[in-house]
Amino acid sequence: MSRVVIFGGTGYAGGNIAREASSRGHEVISYTRSAPSEPLEGVEYRTGSLASPEVLATAAADADVLVVAVHGADVDGAPLVSYVPQLIEAARENGARLSFVGGAGSSLVAPDGPRLVDTPDFHEDWKPEALSHAEVLEALRQAPEDLDWFYVSPAALFGSYSPGETTGSYRTGGDVLVTKEDGSSEISGSDFALAYVDEIEKPAHSRQRFTVGH
Repeated sequence: MSRVVIFGGTGYAGGNIAREASSRGHEVISYTRSAPSEPLEGVEYRTGSLASPEVLATAAADADVLVVAVHGADVDGAPLVSYVPQLIEAARENGARLSFVGGAGSSLVAPDGPRLVDTPDFHEDWKPEALSHAEVLEALRQAPEDLDWFYVSPAALFGSYSPGETTGSYRTGGDVLVTKEDGSSEISGSDFALAYVDEIEKPAHSRQRFTVGH
């Protein structure tokens, strides 16, 4: 079993990952700005932000796998990508695998592109978050070769506003958005977490991004 440390472990994606990992017997530690009102059994909750060097050092020292499931455009007043160098260094120093819950916007809509965020129908209000997560992915791709990382992009419809159906299954893509035959693209939080923890247990995408959908 692994020690899984999650930044953003009470959010939609992070909470589902915490629940799934804990249910499989992993040791789960969640960092958030405040304690949850409904804590999950088997999860240790700590308060703190990855923006704090002290918090990050402690978290990385405790982790086999470090999960970053936070807002891409604003982490304590700065974009997430600005903290990626510190996250990379902390993971390397402690031999932790670094992973990110990414956005769908950087996914390609076809093997040759474009990215979803660059398509005409992509909502303008979503672009800052999508582009911020895309910058994180590019920073990881430039990381030193001794860093083991993975980055998971969900389907286009993913979040508390669109909880979807728990099916107990999922499909993966490389950089291409996972869609159904009718062109729709969605994944429930529970099935996204299933894919995420499967990757923790049986690494198949070392130093890669992969997409997940129903």
